[in-house]
Order: sequence, then C-alpha cells, then structure tokens
Amino acid sequence: MRVFLLALLFSLSSFTSLSMRDEDEILDEVEFARLTEHVNEIKAFTASNHKYSNKIAFLVDMKIKSGRNRFFVYDLENNQILDQGLVAHGKGSETGIKGDILQFSNAPESNCTALGRYSVEKPYKGIFGKAFRLAGLDETNNNAMKRAIVLHSYKEVPSDEKEYYIINSHGCPMVSQEFLGRLSKYIESTNSKILLSVYY
Repeated sequence: MRVFLLALLFSLSSFTSLSMRDEDEILDEVEFARLTEHVNEIKAFTASNHKYSNKIAFLVDMKIKSGRNRFFVYDLENNQILDQGLVAHGKGSETGIKGDILQFSNAPESNCTALGRYSVEKPYKGIFGKAFRLAGLDETNNNAMKRAIVLHSYKEVPSDEKEYYIINSHGCPMVSQEFLGRLSKYIESTNSKILLSVYY
C-alpha cells in the first residue's frame, strides 16, 4: 500500500500541464498579477454574459516584449495556462522611446494595437488564409470591425521565443501559423464566444 501511495505521489508531481506553480515560472510576479487581474475581469463578465465562454479565454499582455510568449490560452475553470505563443503588435504602437513604451489607438488608419476586450467571431478566409474576426467590446477598441482587426497568422511570425523583437502588424494580433492552428481548435470546439483581452 505504501509503495502504491509513493508511486501515486510521484506520478502527480510529474504531471506536465501548466499548473499555477508553472505559471510563476512562465511569468514574473508583476506579469502574473496583471494576468490574474484580467482573468478576474473576464470571469465577472462571463458570469453575467452567458453567450461568452466561461471555460476558456485568451489574454495578451502587451507589456511583455514581442519576442517572448505573451498570448495566453487560459482555463477559467481550473485556473491554469493551457497554451502560449508569440503575437505581434501594430507598427503604429511603436514610439521609439527607450524602455519599450508602446502607444495604443482605436483610430482607423493608425496601425496601432487597441487595448480592451474582444469577442472572437466566426472564421473567414482572407489574404493571410484562415482568420477570425474580432468585435471590440470596449470604447478603447469598438472600431475593431471598421478597422478590419482580426486574429490571423503570418509566416514571418516565429513559433518559438526569440531574443529579438518580432515583426509588427497593421494593428491585428498576428501569430504564427502553428499557433493559430492550436488556437483554432479552442475556438471551434465551443459554441460560446471566446473573449480575448489585450492589456498593458
């Protein structure tokens, strides 16, 4: 019996999903606090807006450098990061100010990333292949449809973290082809709309 319990404990300690302990290794303390704040906002929103998923959410932390994973797939029920990847920000968000300070805008033709909550809508086939329309739910991003802000892939976005900054978009959250394939499975496996929160 003792041998069985030891084996069970060992197998549990070897569990490889991204647990809360592992998230601390993925994110530093400040990044983790920002993530937690926005996860709590999503939970509160989905509790009273039942057309949105209360199981899965996407979160993007724009304070993290673009060469690091900063797009997170989050399990709202079990409080853990399920997946992560690189995502580009809009070239209009670049300020050139030392310290990686970005700016954000909801204005058409700004080429900026817009902060706020988005509803991930139905897919379509565009110039970048499969993409998902994004509907902005806040005043800071309510021009998303007008601006044609979509979640899409681009071949120049790497699949793995880099020591350098990755390519910029025209304002869209742009990911690697491999990562979009994984995101598509989450989006298409639910009848509820998934929320994407982009924050700074």
